[in-house]
Amino acid sequence: MLLDTDPKIKNITAVQLVKVTYPLVIAKTEDGEFVKVKLSDDQLQDPLFWDTLKNIRKSQLWVPLGRHFHQLLSNDWLMPAVQ
Repeated sequence: MLLDTDPKIKNITAVQLVKVTYPLVIAKTEDGEFVKVKLSDDQLQDPLFWDTLKNIRKSQLWVPLGRHFHQLLSNDWLMPAVQ
């Protein structure tokens, strides 16, 4: 199931990355609001992570962002599997 099709999920918003410059990532929400994406220490030190963010920005993809903590979701738009 996709996160954006579940009406109970209200703490996630779609954003486009507009600026990716170490150590800063700025995203634009669907409402036009700009937010600073909070990154973990591991993300800050990972060159592959930064290359991926730059490719996402260049492609203008929409990615999920937690509304409260402004963090990118590791499982993308997919619901975690229930076991």
